[in-house]
Amino acid sequence: MRSGVPNGHVGVFHEATFYDSDEQFLAVVLPFLRQGVAAGEPTVSLFTAHNQRLLRDAVGPNSGVEFIDGDPHYSRPAVAIHRHRQMLAGYVADGATQIRIASEVPHPGTGVPWEWWARYEAAVNDVYNDYPMYGLCPYDLRITPDQVLRDARRTHPHIVASDGTRERCGTYQQPADFLADAVMAWVEPLEAEPPMVEVANPQPHQARQAVTALQPVARLSTDDLNGLLLSTSEAVTNALVHGRAPVLLRAWAVPGRIVVTVFDHGPGPANVVAGLVPAAAPGGLGLWLAHQMCAYVSLRRSAEGFSIRLVAGWPVGV
Repeated sequence: MRSGVPNGHVGVFHEATFYDSDEQFLAVVLPFLRQGVAAGEPTVSLFTAHNQRLLRDAVGPNSGVEFIDGDPHYSRPAVAIHRHRQMLAGYVADGATQIRIASEVPHPGTGVPWEWWARYEAAVNDVYNDYPMYGLCPYDLRITPDQVLRDARRTHPHIVASDGTRERCGTYQQPADFLADAVMAWVEPLEAEPPMVEVANPQPHQARQAVTALQPVARLSTDDLNGLLLSTSEAVTNALVHGRAPVLLRAWAVPGRIVVTVFDHGPGPANVVAGLVPAAAPGGLGLWLAHQMCAYVSLRRSAEGFSIRLVAGWPVGV
């Protein structure tokens, strides 16, 4: 039996809370964690250093809470989903009837683009629904942009007030509805400049050669370059096989970073969580690999067609 407000609920129970002080953060998160431990449930704290320190100091040693470093866990949405699902499956295999996870996702206030994390927050309501997960996502009002706050209220079915009052969120949207029109594509500053590479209807090997030609400018690590080349090859293959001609590859480079876009005139993948999880549909694995290996992946749909942006090196211009 599940404890707390998810009692009787099947699947993921996804809450957000908003705070403007360390005291408010603790007022909501501490009871959430303590109630999980008291109920004998696996209880996980998944934050970056400052909030983890607040919670560790508050609960003391041997609290029963599992503390996991949020920075590597939330390096990329596809990585986070993979690790979450492994963790949830392990707890369920051990007999857990509910798993509590309090965590924070990155956003521009913490120095990273929001677009694919907005997709992640919406996808949570689908991709973890096989498990009895009770998730609490606190957002710091002192650093969180208004767009992120609006999206948080559209991707979390439940909201927790600072006094612990819980209610159904009236602005929540189903993932497919949210992702259809709500996610604003991150603006890449390099794309304001003429591309250093532009190739129409490239074959995968031609795309890899064109991107490799930018390595003397970018000087990426071997791993970053190889990840980008594989991701570019997969994106071009998907566009040629599943998109609509003509296909156009463009690329830009500066020291430490390469940006590649692949555009076709088709509608793009129909699956709203495309790339965040490995899909059985054709092309689904390649897009998922790109989300694993690139520093950033952006999917953009317009009346003209579909494009994927791949970034190797750290994205800037948040």
